[in-house]
Amino acid sequence: MGQSTDTVTLTTAQAIVRYLAAQFIEIDGKKTRVCGGGFGIFGHGNVTCLGEGLYDHQDELPLYRGQNEQGMGFAAAAYAKTHLRRRFMFCTASAGPGTSNLLTSAALAHANRLPMLLLCGDAFLTRLPDPVLQQLEHYGNPTFGVNDAFKAVSRFWDRITHPAQIIQSLPAALNTMLDPADCGPAFIGLPQDVQGWTYDYPLSFFEPRVHRIRRQKADANEIADAARLLSTARQPMLIAGGGVQYSGAVAELTRFAEAHNIPVVETIAGRANLLNDHPLNIGPLGVTGSNSANAIAEKADVIVAVGTRLQDFTTGSWTAFSPDAKIIGVNAARHDAAKHMSMTVVGDAKLALDDLSGALDGFSAPSSWSDLAKAERAKWNTYVAENTRIGNGPASYAQAIGVINDNCSPRDRIVAAAGGLPAEVTANWKTLDIGTVDVEFGFSCMGYEIAGGWGARIAQSEDEPDSDTIVFTGDGSYLLMNSDIYSSVLTDKKLIIMVLDNGGFAVINKLQNNTGNESFNNLISDTPTATNQVGVDFEAHAKSMGALAETVSNPAELAAAFARAKAADQTYVISMKVDAYDGWTTEGHTWWEVGTPHVTQNASVREAHIETEAGRSRQRKGV
Repeated sequence: MGQSTDTVTLTTAQAIVRYLAAQFIEIDGKKTRVCGGGFGIFGHGNVTCLGEGLYDHQDELPLYRGQNEQGMGFAAAAYAKTHLRRRFMFCTASAGPGTSNLLTSAALAHANRLPMLLLCGDAFLTRLPDPVLQQLEHYGNPTFGVNDAFKAVSRFWDRITHPAQIIQSLPAALNTMLDPADCGPAFIGLPQDVQGWTYDYPLSFFEPRVHRIRRQKADANEIADAARLLSTARQPMLIAGGGVQYSGAVAELTRFAEAHNIPVVETIAGRANLLNDHPLNIGPLGVTGSNSANAIAEKADVIVAVGTRLQDFTTGSWTAFSPDAKIIGVNAARHDAAKHMSMTVVGDAKLALDDLSGALDGFSAPSSWSDLAKAERAKWNTYVAENTRIGNGPASYAQAIGVINDNCSPRDRIVAAAGGLPAEVTANWKTLDIGTVDVEFGFSCMGYEIAGGWGARIAQSEDEPDSDTIVFTGDGSYLLMNSDIYSSVLTDKKLIIMVLDNGGFAVINKLQNNTGNESFNNLISDTPTATNQVGVDFEAHAKSMGALAETVSNPAELAAAFARAKAADQTYVISMKVDAYDGWTTEGHTWWEVGTPHVTQNASVREAHIETEAGRSRQRKGV
C-alpha cells in the first residue's frame, strides 16, 4: 500500500513495467498499446526484479524468450519496421555479456532510425559487493562499464540511479522513440539494487496515455523556395526513401508524381513505395539499383529526395547524379534533409508533398523526359525477366527470387539483409503490394534475416495474420544466426526461409576478385585453414529445431517446394545451392567507393585500383 491515496509504493522495475503497460497509440483511429511486449533472456542482472515485474503484466506485455540477445534486438527492429515505427518492443538482458550482445542490434536500429527500448542490467549502485559477476573494472573510473558503450548507438541513454528518476526518464525515452526526426533506440541501464528499491510513485504517472506521431508542417518559406527551384526543372526526379512509408505518404508521393509527371526511383529502404507496374516507377537507384533509375539519375537537373538519408549505396558514393544537379531534401530530420548542400524542406513528407504540389501551380515535367524514363524502365524489365528466368545460366539468387516472386501472395512480406541478397532482391524483386519489402541495408547486418523475420511475423500476426513472412538468407548469414528458427517454432510464428547456399561469403569474394585480389578466406573452398571440406546439411539442421524442411536441387524444383511451404502451418525451410561465381546480376550498378591499395606488388590489384580511382571523376563534392 502507498503512503496516500495519491501514490503507490512500487519497486523501480515494477513501476517501469506498469508505466509501459499504460502507454497507448492511436493508429488510424484505433487505440492500441504502443509497446507490443518484449524479448527477454533472464540472468542475475534482470530476473529477480524486472522479471518479477514483468510476470504480473504478461497479458498486457507478452514476453518472448529469445535464444540470443542480438537476435532479440533484430526481431525488435523488424517489429518496429513492420509497424512503420508506430509501435515498438523492449529487449531486456542481464548485466555483462547479455547486454553487450545487444550492441549490434542497437547499432542497426540507430542506423535505420527504428524505435527499440533496451532495459539492461547494470552493476550495483552502492558498489558494496564490487566487483560483481560480469562487471568490467576501469581503474580510474568506477562508473564506466559495458552499458556506456551504448551511448554511441542510442538516441536516448540513461542509467537509473534513483527510483524517482524514471518519472522523467521513461517519458523522455518514449518521446524519442516516437519522434519522426529523432527516432531510434532508447537505452536504460538498471543497476541491480536500484531495480528492487521502492518509491511512492504518483498514481498519475500510471494513468493511460494515448500518443500520436507528430506531423511537423514544413516552413512556408522552405516550401516556396523548393517550388521555385523545382518549377525550373526540365528533367526532375523523385527519390522515394523509407521515410515515405513511415510517414504514411505513399498516396501523397504517388499523387505528386502523377500530378507533375515526375519519374520516381526508390532507395533500398524505399522499395515497395510504388507497385512494380506503376508507369512512373523507374526502378531502384544506386549501387544495387537498376540501369533505368541510374540512367535518369545522371541526367536529372532537380532531384527531390523524400524520406531518405542518402547513404552511399543510394548515391553511388555521390557519383550517381550530375555534379550540377540541385537537390531538395524533404525529411522530418534536419540532419538528413540538409545533406550535400540540399535545399531543405524540414517536415513530415505527407504534409510537405501536398504543400509543395500546391505551390507548384500546375507545373508538369516535359513528356519527353518521362517518356525517356519509361523507355529505360521497359528495357530494365526485359533484363530482369531474362535475369530471373530458370535456365539462364547456373542456379542463381535471381532465379530463386523470380520463382518466389511469381508464386507468393501480394501481402507476403520479404525480409533480407547483408551479403549478396540485398542487391539481388532490390534489383530483381517486382513489388506486388505497398510496404511488403524489408531489405535491411542501413547497417547491412548479417544475421538479421531469420531473427528479423521472426519479429516481422509477430507484427504481421497482429495485423495481417493471413500473409506469410518470407526470409531470403545466404548460408553465411544462416550459420551466423539461425536459432530464431527455434523461436518461431516455439511461438507458432511461421516463417518461410529460403536458404541459398553458395559455399561461403560469396559476394565479398566477388568484391575481392573485382579489386584484383585472389579468392582468400571467403568461400569455404578458398579458406586455407578449412582442411576438412564438409558441407552443411541445412535441411537436417532446420528439422532439428522443429521446422519442416526440404532441399531442392535447382530452381525448377523450387515452385513446388514453395507451394508446400505456403500450405504448411509451421516454419518451413527450403535449401538450394547456387553458383558462387556466375549468375550475379551484372547490370544496374553505379560506382561505389571502396578502399584499394595505393601501393602493391600485385599487377591485377594495381590495375583494379587505377580503374576504381577513375570512377571518382564524377564524385559530387559537398558536405
